[in-house]
Amino acid sequence: MRPFRWRDGERLIRFEAGAGLEAWPDAELLTTARALEDVPAAVRDRAAAVHEVPSGGVPEAALALAGRVRGERTVAWGGGRVIDTAKALAAARDGEVCAVPTTLSGAEMTRGGRPLPGYESAPRRRPALVLADPGAMESAPIEWLRLSAMNALAHAAESLVTYGANPVASMAALRSAELLSQGLDGERPDGRLALGSVLAGYALDSAGIALHHVLCQTIVRTAGTGHAATNACMLPYTLEALAKRAPEPMAELAAALGVDRAGLAGRVRELAGGGSRLSEMGVGRDLLPRIADAAGGRDELQNMPNPATAADLLSVLEAAW
Repeated sequence: MRPFRWRDGERLIRFEAGAGLEAWPDAELLTTARALEDVPAAVRDRAAAVHEVPSGGVPEAALALAGRVRGERTVAWGGGRVIDTAKALAAARDGEVCAVPTTLSGAEMTRGGRPLPGYESAPRRRPALVLADPGAMESAPIEWLRLSAMNALAHAAESLVTYGANPVASMAALRSAELLSQGLDGERPDGRLALGSVLAGYALDSAGIALHHVLCQTIVRTAGTGHAATNACMLPYTLEALAKRAPEPMAELAAALGVDRAGLAGRVRELAGGGSRLSEMGVGRDLLPRIADAAGGRDELQNMPNPATAADLLSVLEAAW
């Protein structure tokens, strides 16, 4: 893919092989033990300190690091949890984040993410510098890339149907869907998945979330399932629910994936490497009403026409179980 530098408001996005070498010197580096192995020595040696982001949820990880991360600038090198933890800390202390993504989470492009406990009302922060190296973002095994790409595709899909949907975000979302499907249909990663993820994250940050993300986030928090796997499992079913409320945008999404509206769910399962079910992920059927009730109370459901009720969400969950 063609490299670029994109000035978007207060942030700069660089998309190019080796982009991570431009990470801020003298900033504190947040990463994981596995991701640290791939951080160039030049970046590690320039860091003011290196902090390993602990496992678990973002609020807990941010709380564990709050007393150790002292600087105003941090470099988040890793997946969505690492980047979201850095954003939570930055929001709490009016700091800045440089994000170097190593997955297709899209976290580097959004203000989203759970806050540091006690700072729920603080303005959310998105990274001021995004250094997207396609090779690093697409370095996982193809099975994992498929799941992660479905998370990105969910970003693109939902940004088409919210009240915040707009022409620029929708163009980015549809181009993202094309790139993600082409990348997964190809023989090997070639940058299209990475660019598709960046564009999908941009679209979601602009348009906001609704039914799909509310439901998947609640499943993860209630049942402890993996984030990417949950998105991949639920996406065919939530797209059907979205299509009932916004048929034209979902038809556009289907066309971007190379099928008609009727073939959308099947195409998504194909791209994901086969369908999965909540029951196969260890989600007990007895949890479904609790998940539906918790999700049904989220304000973000009102971010699109004909918002889903808890009963609607339970029907989607039962179909996916």
